[in-house]
Amino acid sequence: MRKMLAAVVSRVLSREAQKPARRVLLASCHYSNPAAIEIKQCDLYRLEEGPPVTAVLTRDDGLKYYRMMQVVRRMELKADQLYKQKFIRGFCHLCDGQEACCVGLEAGINSSDHVITSYRAHGICYTRGISVRAILAELTGRRGGCAKGKGGSMHMYTKNFYGGNGIVGAQVPLGAGIALACKYLGNNEVCLALYGDGAANQGQIAEAFNMAALWKLPCVFICENNLYGMGTSVDRSAASTDYYKRGHFIPGIRVDGMDVLCVREATKFAADYCRSGKGPIVMEMQTYRYHGHSMSDPGISYRTREEVQNVRRKSDPIMLLQEKIINNKLASVEELKEIEGSVKKEVEDAAHFATTDPEPPLDELGHHLYSSNPPFEVRGANQWIKFKSIS
Repeated sequence: MRKMLAAVVSRVLSREAQKPARRVLLASCHYSNPAAIEIKQCDLYRLEEGPPVTAVLTRDDGLKYYRMMQVVRRMELKADQLYKQKFIRGFCHLCDGQEACCVGLEAGINSSDHVITSYRAHGICYTRGISVRAILAELTGRRGGCAKGKGGSMHMYTKNFYGGNGIVGAQVPLGAGIALACKYLGNNEVCLALYGDGAANQGQIAEAFNMAALWKLPCVFICENNLYGMGTSVDRSAASTDYYKRGHFIPGIRVDGMDVLCVREATKFAADYCRSGKGPIVMEMQTYRYHGHSMSDPGISYRTREEVQNVRRKSDPIMLLQEKIINNKLASVEELKEIEGSVKKEVEDAAHFATTDPEPPLDELGHHLYSSNPPFEVRGANQWIKFKSIS
């Protein structure tokens, strides 16, 4: 009996002794830093030179991008769950599958630059600096949301980010207006105006192109081409699917939107082009969304499950970045798993907050109508109901 007890104690002590050694081993690993990685060459329109075909990825940037993409993916999956549990009401458009777009765009510009996008905005909201907690709380209509629970999925804002916009394509002329302000103020800032392949056929986008080119505005017009509009493939809705050529008199580039490094380098190139005073540029990002157009769209009536699974298997943006990080010895598999665990906890904590935080009180319904003004009265649903508006 004593011999058996001694053997058990010996094994336990042996395992405990091995733990610090393993941690020291991981900490002492020598990672390659930085790594030069080949990326897909962009298609060009009215340009002699385009973005580079080699991107430099440091260990810190690789881990940063990986974590951000994991957050966006898990946040969208959690939003899907909360919607089905009826915590989220109304419209909700998810962007899982398009994580390389939002993360790559932010990596290619300055925090002082400006971004405006469509209603598929959750990923951009996060990369622009809004916390997961504030995003999910906004989706559930709680006062801790980034718009105090009054904007919902389509209307979220923060500094230098002008929303999710509910009207198809309406954000593009607004983005041209922001770029006009940048030029007027002479602050060397640019505006990214994002829209989808479905919105690309809107007339107001052509009008914005014309004014931006005429006045040489520092605006990057970005078409997120995920191959399907509201249940309709691009081939059935567009006479020309070369969206990067739609500017006609504006130069354009077509980018692999599933590769975060390709998006980053293309965005840097486009932003530098605009900052140089040459005027606007059009950028098409070829990407893919895993969910349907909105929560009311199952997403498999106009495409097959096999098509979606094939993209997941071959072109998933998180998987592609993970392979680059591991293959170039920028981090270990264990480190990436630790990041996944940390992200999972962050999203779960945010979801708990988003389902327990109180809803905004009715007397705050008229607040924040203007960014700066003295308090004034706002009429409610009828002339006898009054609300006080403060900034």
